[in-house]
Amino acid sequence: MCWFRKPLPEGGWPAQRILVTGASGGIGQALVDEFAAAGARLLVSGRRAEVLDMLEARYPEQVTALAADLTRVEERQQLVKVATRDGCNLLVNAAGVNRMGFFATCSDDEIERLVTLNLTATLQLTRALLPLLMAARQGWVVNLGSTFGTLGYPGQVGYCATKFALRGFSQALRRELTDTRVRVLYVSPRATRTAMNAPSVEAMNAALGNAMDSPAQVARAVRRAIERGRNEAQLGRPERLYVRLNALVPGLVDRALARQLPVIRRFLAPSEQAS
Repeated sequence: MCWFRKPLPEGGWPAQRILVTGASGGIGQALVDEFAAAGARLLVSGRRAEVLDMLEARYPEQVTALAADLTRVEERQQLVKVATRDGCNLLVNAAGVNRMGFFATCSDDEIERLVTLNLTATLQLTRALLPLLMAARQGWVVNLGSTFGTLGYPGQVGYCATKFALRGFSQALRRELTDTRVRVLYVSPRATRTAMNAPSVEAMNAALGNAMDSPAQVARAVRRAIERGRNEAQLGRPERLYVRLNALVPGLVDRALARQLPVIRRFLAPSEQAS
């Protein structure tokens, strides 16, 4: 960060009060470690209470944990209540779910689960917290998206639908709030090694030569993007190139992915793993 730039976030990390959803999963958990190490105070939420308790015990002076299923109205409202009581100026929407498999085999329940958690609950929580964020000296909404929020990919149809929508939400909300003190950041991780991935997915990425990041690498990238005042951040140089090509010459990307399709089918068709 250049010496003449105003530090972001305003007041430095010890002044931040951060709500991280999805904190009991890979990237969410890594974000808690990253922000706590920087000195922030956090309210962390997720579905696995035992992981949240571990984070609270690891950072007893900085972390407050509240287990919540964001798709349940009453649990989402309780999270907003605690965030309002404790203060929150930075919301990180990291909760999400994926299902790697071909769309023809996806059930109605799986589609609903993807849309409800990845999109609907995220929008509802963000809307509920906007008054609190807008009252802060500087507020932030950080949405964890995906490369597949810009690049349609075989075997990720439902997931792509939710992440494309989340990116559109982030862009529109940023423009809607441009005359307020709230900033909106959309971060696009590439393939990441988390428990969300079935072994067949990791094997497929290896066969295709797709690089995979650790959750800690993603968390560091999120922190840097906030510090640099970014609106969007795409992880991975090859992925950035693919995204640009997809916008400019989508037919070229169509042909490249068509060549990958037999490999994708080989790893996904036998098991159709859901996660």
